[in-house]
Amino acid sequence: MRRGLRVIGIALRGAPGPFAIGIGSAALFAGMTVASAFVLGWVTDEVLLPMMATGEIDRDVLLLAVALILGVAVLKAVGVVGRRLGAYFAQFQLQARYRRDVTRRYLALPISWHRRHPTGELLSNANADVESAFFVAAPLPMAMGASLLLVITGGLLIVTDPGLAAIGFSIGPLLGFANWFYQRRMRHAATVAQQARADVSEVAHESFDSALVVKTMGREEAETQRFRATTEDLRDKMIRVGRLRAFFDPVIEALPNIGILLVLLVGAFRVRDGFLTPGDLVQFALLFRLVALPIRVFGWLLGELPRAVVGWDRVSRVLNATGDMVHGRASGDGAGGAAIGMRDVGFHHPSSERGDLAGPDARTTPTGAPQPMDGAPERGPDAPEDRTRGIDSVSFDVDAGRTIALVGATGSGKSTIASLLVRLYDPDHGHVVFDGAAVPDLARDQLARHVAIVFQEAFLFDDSVRDNITLGDDFSDAEVEAAATLARAHGFVSELPHGYDTQIGERGATLSGGQRQRLALARALIRRPRLLVLDDATSAVDPSVESEILRGLAEADLPATVVVVAYRRGSIALADEVVFLQDGAVAARGSHDELLATVPAYASLVTAYEQQRAEDAAAAAHAQPPAEVPE
Repeated sequence: MRRGLRVIGIALRGAPGPFAIGIGSAALFAGMTVASAFVLGWVTDEVLLPMMATGEIDRDVLLLAVALILGVAVLKAVGVVGRRLGAYFAQFQLQARYRRDVTRRYLALPISWHRRHPTGELLSNANADVESAFFVAAPLPMAMGASLLLVITGGLLIVTDPGLAAIGFSIGPLLGFANWFYQRRMRHAATVAQQARADVSEVAHESFDSALVVKTMGREEAETQRFRATTEDLRDKMIRVGRLRAFFDPVIEALPNIGILLVLLVGAFRVRDGFLTPGDLVQFALLFRLVALPIRVFGWLLGELPRAVVGWDRVSRVLNATGDMVHGRASGDGAGGAAIGMRDVGFHHPSSERGDLAGPDARTTPTGAPQPMDGAPERGPDAPEDRTRGIDSVSFDVDAGRTIALVGATGSGKSTIASLLVRLYDPDHGHVVFDGAAVPDLARDQLARHVAIVFQEAFLFDDSVRDNITLGDDFSDAEVEAAATLARAHGFVSELPHGYDTQIGERGATLSGGQRQRLALARALIRRPRLLVLDDATSAVDPSVESEILRGLAEADLPATVVVVAYRRGSIALADEVVFLQDGAVAARGSHDELLATVPAYASLVTAYEQQRAEDAAAAAHAQPPAEVPE
């Protein structure tokens, strides 16, 4: 109850205007409801009983009775309209405000935090949990008005007949016990049901994302079963919540009616004995029925409180999440590319808070099993910390305007370094330097203005080619075409039905993987960054096209220092310098030819493809049957 009252306080402070209208209107309704009891009591004694006794009607008294009844009814209607308008406006205003607050918090929290929380759960926090937290706003004005009604009618009942009032109020302890019993059981049921909502949202989101994998691997039935199990679990938990409500609501409805029956039973004897008039009994019964109304309203409010508390707990975990990246005020402006460097940088990816993922770079397969990515070994919640998932102590410098290639086996730390350079993460120790300044010292907008990264998985929006490149920024057609030409995308874009105005579908579904990568590269190039990081961003294009792109970047008038996560030998050779990584550390550094001649591990890695082709050719030649000798 204490936590529920805290949520109510947050709601009242969050929408004071609408609540003022709603509560004021509820107070008007309460006052007119009490007045209606007095009016009906007066009509009984002064109009109905005299008419029944004499058979005559006093027209003036009748008109006064009609005017009083209509006046009270109109004011009650005004109160109902104002109360509901205020309540629902407050509810929707609070939900809209906290959806925005949760979304802003998502934007402020670092990628490392997001990697520890599934997307479905984040969607649930911003939608279902916010709604649940402020469903309590709907009955709140009515409950406030009902409190006033309860105080007024309670005092009038005691003044009218203390004995009858004591009989009626005897149901109070029973109502208190029913509420205590309900709250204790509903709290846990609402908590697990709300988490089940998040689980369903997570599985649904993942199912949509993995549609191609599911269909090409023939796992439709397995995915259907996985979704069915999750939804059936939600169904069972919601049924449990419904059963509790089904028990609580009839009790709250029945107890006040039992009190009214007791009041009428005892009151009939008191009228017979002359202690009350019939009008007094009618007035008392109506007043007691008014006491029952607040009890029902409180039952409605109390029924919403457990869900509101659970929803607010889940929302507040997001709003109170820590780990914000601190930004300074330094500018990243400068001529040409930026000089960058790493000074004894170490970083290891945190494991998932849920404990069922292999880490921030893990995905759940359509059958529900965790699958590590980028060579990361699988981890369970009880496994010792894996120190290979990151980098230990990396130091290097890159002069302004040069192109450097990061080369290493899968899991050696290449993508981690790329992410640290653009500050997707902050290192555990050491410093990442941009033009002599530590990256955290740069102002927030400076990173977005002067640093760009293109990932292997290119994300495109369901929009036109042009808008996917500009992302709504003000760039001219000439700038768009120049960036697309440099990314070797202008050719295929020109062949699309509407050129740069062609809609490319969700995630660029109408394009090939290589085409999506080139559009993502154009999106980065059009902003002319001083530091461009390509994290295997051309892996889906032909080797010849990749070489053209990298050669074009080197020859273009582009003010950028380029860091390339590279695998192909031809692309590596185009870099000014190579940083060879092994087990999260720099193993060697130099030109491609130098490392090829002096570092066996590097030579073995970059020539592995050619060696395999040579071995396959030799094996095929050895297996070929000898030519037949003519007779």
